[in-house]
Amino acid sequence: MTGSEVELKLTVASENLPTLSKAPVLKAGKPKVEHLESIYFDTADFRLRDRAITLRIRRRDDSFIQTLKTASRVAGPLAHRGEWESVVSSDRPDLAALPDGEARSLLGVITEAELVPVFESRIDRTVRLIDNRVEVAFDTGEIRATNGETEAVSEIELELKGGEPQHLFDIALELAKLTGVRVETRTKAERGYALLAGTRRGAVKASRLDIESDATGEQALELMVRDCLNHLLVNEACALQGEDAEGIHQMRVALRRLRSALVLFRRFIPAAHYDWVTTEVKWLATSLGAARDWDVFKSALLTPIQAALPGTPELDTLAAAAEQARLAAYDAARAAIVSNRYTILLLRLNAWLESRAWRDQRLSEESAQLFRPVRELADGLLAQRQRIACKRGRHFPHLRAEERHEVRKALKKLRYAIEFFQSLYDSKPMRRYLRPLETLQDDLGHLNDVATARLLIAKLDRTGADASTAASWWVGGGIVIGWHARGGATLGPEVNGHWDEFVAAKPFWTEPEPALA
Repeated sequence: MTGSEVELKLTVASENLPTLSKAPVLKAGKPKVEHLESIYFDTADFRLRDRAITLRIRRRDDSFIQTLKTASRVAGPLAHRGEWESVVSSDRPDLAALPDGEARSLLGVITEAELVPVFESRIDRTVRLIDNRVEVAFDTGEIRATNGETEAVSEIELELKGGEPQHLFDIALELAKLTGVRVETRTKAERGYALLAGTRRGAVKASRLDIESDATGEQALELMVRDCLNHLLVNEACALQGEDAEGIHQMRVALRRLRSALVLFRRFIPAAHYDWVTTEVKWLATSLGAARDWDVFKSALLTPIQAALPGTPELDTLAAAAEQARLAAYDAARAAIVSNRYTILLLRLNAWLESRAWRDQRLSEESAQLFRPVRELADGLLAQRQRIACKRGRHFPHLRAEERHEVRKALKKLRYAIEFFQSLYDSKPMRRYLRPLETLQDDLGHLNDVATARLLIAKLDRTGADASTAASWWVGGGIVIGWHARGGATLGPEVNGHWDEFVAAKPFWTEPEPALA
């Protein structure tokens, strides 16, 4: 069989599977129970993995099914994979059974003799077909690699058999209302390879977004939101591990990018849609914020001073209290990431994308602009973000700290807008414009870190701390604030000069006519 697979995967605690199996949304499907044993093959040097291809032999009753799959063509929770199945005579690959054409070309010059088992899965599956549109499979079992490492499996796979992908999210949302589930973007094969490598998932920065010049505004919006959601999802595991501060940081960057994309297109989106998305995104960003603030306090503010003033007891006392606060903040961040509220946000936002729900509004001059070429919209949207930043920074040398923070946020939105649209413009003038913007952002970022440090020290939990300990970390806090405040005072004239350079920078876009601004 040759075709494609469209699938959404949810992980769930095994004790919650019975509750979910009784969900009203699944009553229409008659359950079928299967036991599946699958062996995954690759070359000794993992050339299939490097080509983003999976080859497995699955035993089903007395037959063997060989399946070749590609990686998903779309990033995010909804997988769109190429898939080729054929009946074979044993639990060894039979490449001659693959159809000619794309399947064969994917393998290249790899021969059967080079293929060896690398891991296997043993799964008990209960399948229901809902309305001839969605196959819902409850899977429990394990993945076992050839190095002896194992990982338990407890998940729900929703595969589209007919209709629109929106149906997958409709069922997933009904299940999420009953008990805790989480969106899973990794296939069983990806988890098997991770067992072999013995590695943890690291932080991932946002990749370059390439928008075609003939894309519409609607297509650009969809690409931006999908890219931000994928950026968020790929950093979940690193953030939950808590060993690399970059995980939480990249999740927050993804959320800021997402909010910036929505702000860019705000006037084209129904107000109710914009409000619910931004409310939930703000909740999540706030939930992750304290962990990131304490990471920055520790690495950028406190540690350099400890290195410069070794053996200062007040700084050591402050460091111990700050570490306790950081760990508590990470606990709160993890709770948000594994919460049903976060899962529902992901599912609803992806359903919004699949159904293009922003079209659910009265056609107007504003909403119709989504169907214009994005290249025609980008100039006006960038000019608007620049005007807002310049307005926030009017009389810049005289602005208070909180007003400069608003300038910083406006500059971030401008920077993200430029990054979203960068494929539409000549890179040289764009880089010339970005240089003073990036310098100014760095200046304001440092000043904001110092201002945040004051708030963090004031919020340190004094529960259980005696008066002497609390007094000690207050002294340590004074050393940190005084040290960096002195640097901030020196930086002041430079920041003012960098603001002037930013304002004077020549835009790389074409200033739109007033009617389009």
